[in-house]
Amino acid sequence: MQDATSSATDALKAGNRVVAGGIAAIVLILSAAAVFLFLNLPDADAFNARVERLFVEVDALRSGPEIRLLEIIAQSGTTFSEVLASYRMVIFVLLVFSTSLLVAALVLLVTIVALNRRMSAIQRSGIQVASLMISRESRSVYINDMEFSLTEAAIETLSVLAEARMDDDVLTGAQIEAMISGKSVTDCDEAAGATRVKRLRDALGNQMVSELLVKTIARRGYMLAVGKDVIRMV
Repeated sequence: MQDATSSATDALKAGNRVVAGGIAAIVLILSAAAVFLFLNLPDADAFNARVERLFVEVDALRSGPEIRLLEIIAQSGTTFSEVLASYRMVIFVLLVFSTSLLVAALVLLVTIVALNRRMSAIQRSGIQVASLMISRESRSVYINDMEFSLTEAAIETLSVLAEARMDDDVLTGAQIEAMISGKSVTDCDEAAGATRVKRLRDALGNQMVSELLVKTIARRGYMLAVGKDVIRMV
């Protein structure tokens, strides 16, 4: 158990390092892109500076109409600088938005990977059941203090599987049907026992719990994936 805990802790720390490194990389890349983009944007006052230079250098532009033309051009340059300033703000907002989306996507991806690994570990090891108490009288089963009410047929199927688990036996569908019905194994159908197991799983409700608790052993049959020392029957 200590090894499993240490492994889970190490995996969690590794996942946190991946998330932190990924977020830092995203922020760094987008920051570099923002700096490059802003440095290469045209100067907002370049147009006005060019107009002033024309006014100073060209002596011919001294009459009223030419000066009026330069004023109109200068006003156009001012409008251009205001529009460019608004573009800078739009670009900044878009960069912040894209950073948020990339960070959220990274966190979601790491979370999905971690959940998949955890689910795989659960499927490999089965459910950690500390206690399994079966009460035929009340037709209930208690799994780690969680109560499940079952039908009479389902409680009989679970009881047969529990008795087989205490003897380290794996039962086929025909054997399960024979033990419940009292018939000979040769007179019982494999499908009848499989149907009983399916109804038991349906009665337990939670698909993950039922599939992992009542395991199917390929080409052998069915068994409970719990330690035989935790089983109690009352």
